[in-house]
Amino acid sequence: MEKIYYPLEDTLPELGHLQEVAKGVFWLRMPLPFALDHINLWLLRDCFEGKEGWTIVDCGITSDVTKQAWETIFTNYLEGLPIVRVVATHMHPDHIGLAHWLCEKWQVPLWMSMTDFLMAKWLSSKEGGLNLGSVAGGGGSADHFYKHGLTEEEDLQKIRARADHYSSLVPQVPLRFRRVMDGEEVLIGNRLWRAISGYGHSPEHLSFACIQDQIMISGDMMLPRISTNISVYDAEPDADPLGLFLDSIAKFEFLDPKTLVLPSHGKPFQGLHHRIGQLREHHEARLKETFDACQEPITAKKLLPVLFHRKLDTHQMTFAMGEAIAHLNYLWRRGTIKRQSDEHGVLWFSQK
Repeated sequence: MEKIYYPLEDTLPELGHLQEVAKGVFWLRMPLPFALDHINLWLLRDCFEGKEGWTIVDCGITSDVTKQAWETIFTNYLEGLPIVRVVATHMHPDHIGLAHWLCEKWQVPLWMSMTDFLMAKWLSSKEGGLNLGSVAGGGGSADHFYKHGLTEEEDLQKIRARADHYSSLVPQVPLRFRRVMDGEEVLIGNRLWRAISGYGHSPEHLSFACIQDQIMISGDMMLPRISTNISVYDAEPDADPLGLFLDSIAKFEFLDPKTLVLPSHGKPFQGLHHRIGQLREHHEARLKETFDACQEPITAKKLLPVLFHRKLDTHQMTFAMGEAIAHLNYLWRRGTIKRQSDEHGVLWFSQK
């Protein structure tokens, strides 16, 4: 099995600058106000519907800093040509946040999967955001996490305070979009990019692989050093996103081992098959730890220190809770462990 290799190890594009990673494919980075402090975005030379220009892949969050960085790119790097299309790999804020601004500014279409487009529309709306919920069973993230052992009122208040977190980063989504589906070949410039759907991280994530030139824009499905967040959310509390994710990464195995992977976080890398193996081993180890922790009844909240060996802020805790539930649900859905509710409605998992 090949190792992971970073062909651009010593280079990193500064804010407002581009770096060419393949002919006509440019890498740029935008800051994020989280522990994961950047996202990689991509600008591709294109000719769309007979119009010379550029296609953007992923957008960054809505913020003045991100807008200014884009304006700098537009001023210095477009060679007098327009943006002709915006592509979003999925609906998370760092990927679709500024799509409305970019599409309106350049009067261009948004291309993405239907499921993620509709989810982004819903979460950015007043009705659909990560609503406050209630411990009394009103729904939402606070109620969801309460049922999994996050019962301290201080923690629940912090979760409720994040009710508008998504809509603050994605205040709008374009009214219309062009649907992209699994297996579709999208012509960008002189390259065909095959759309590969992935599940578990978002409802219908899309990666784009140019098989002939051995390049893949992987979005968040394939990251070189960190594992993609795989969470269970309040809208689908019995979901099995980890099972979906592990099935999805197998879909990349047909690609050449030399494929240059362009991830959303971290540096471009080669060693795709090795990374797939690492991700499988990682989750197998976490599942074993989860199963072993279920020797005595345990909640997702009590599982956190088993899976995460660091202090978590509120933002990280929401991801960690979602991941802990995902690992428990994986085992529960396969009959490996059982789940019971106590008199307070809190769910406990244990070995059979």
